[in-house]
Amino acid sequence: MQKREQICDFELITRIKEGDEVAFRIVFDSYSSKLYYFSLRFLKDKEPCQEVVQEAFMSLWINREKLDTQYPIAPYLYTITRRLTLNVLRQVANSQSAMERMWLNLQTNTNETEELVYLEDLERFTEQVLASLPKQQQLVYRMSRQQELSYDEIAEELNISRNTVKNHLVSALKTLRTQLQKAFSILY
Repeated sequence: MQKREQICDFELITRIKEGDEVAFRIVFDSYSSKLYYFSLRFLKDKEPCQEVVQEAFMSLWINREKLDTQYPIAPYLYTITRRLTLNVLRQVANSQSAMERMWLNLQTNTNETEELVYLEDLERFTEQVLASLPKQQQLVYRMSRQQELSYDEIAEELNISRNTVKNHLVSALKTLRTQLQKAFSILY
């Protein structure tokens, strides 16, 4: 089920890049309320949250040609919303005491909300990259990182040499690192 949603998400990105307003509307309907509540946790005021969400989607539409169809759209939208929300917080904080209260609230919420959102996105992205690896690399990576088996244990179970295990793991980690760097260079 998860792969089907990802394919749909990537197809929508492609269609949005081509100027398809129906695809844009689907993304808007899917994410607008999530982004609204994400912003509301920080701003605690409905009206600026609505404006933040509208600006986030306006930015998506204006910059649609720059979207990369290999990456999910959610991290892009959350990053834009977070930046716009922070801008609103900066504008609202006219006095030093108001700024201190807001930053304290922001730090508490940021630690909980952002970490959950980024963790989910990172896990989904990692799974996508792993799925693109050769089967043997996937297997070695999962045995090493998820089952926490040693090189020797993996080699014995798969009936391959310890060096082969190491080579598979190094290749998998290199691919994962490269893809993460590409993804983060787009987001930041």
